[in-house]
Amino acid sequence: MKKKILKKLWILAIVSSIIATYPVSAASLLEDVGITETDADFAENTNYSLLRGNNLNYGNAKISKLTSNEINVFGLTQCHHECDKVFLQLSLEQKNNGSYSTYKYWEFTADNVTHLYKSINVIVPTGHYYRVRGYHAAKDGAKESTTTLTDGILVK
Repeated sequence: MKKKILKKLWILAIVSSIIATYPVSAASLLEDVGITETDADFAENTNYSLLRGNNLNYGNAKISKLTSNEINVFGLTQCHHECDKVFLQLSLEQKNNGSYSTYKYWEFTADNVTHLYKSINVIVPTGHYYRVRGYHAAKDGAKESTTTLTDGILVK
């Protein structure tokens, strides 16, 4: 019995030392995930509730180019049933010098509904990539949430 425990500890020590010598940084993890952009005039992302819960069904975010300097930002929080409170937060992000930052931000809530959606037209400076980040939540007792992130689209 003691031999088995010592053998397992020995294997654990070897594996730990190998993992400890492999350099990992947050930047390298982000490079693996990557920031994606598209040549299309729109991008969309839908995520279902991570908990597979009873309240929140899914969240959806979409960005569409309308004209040479106008885009549409769309977000939807969809519930399985009527919920006490439904949340939708949308963030329009602009890419500058290789990284995205918040350009515009909106928060919406609704009581006793099955879904909440908003569609917003925005005039933006040209020559940048834009994407939409969404936060979607539903509360009916327990609060369930998910996030969305579209690819970036170029407004030129």
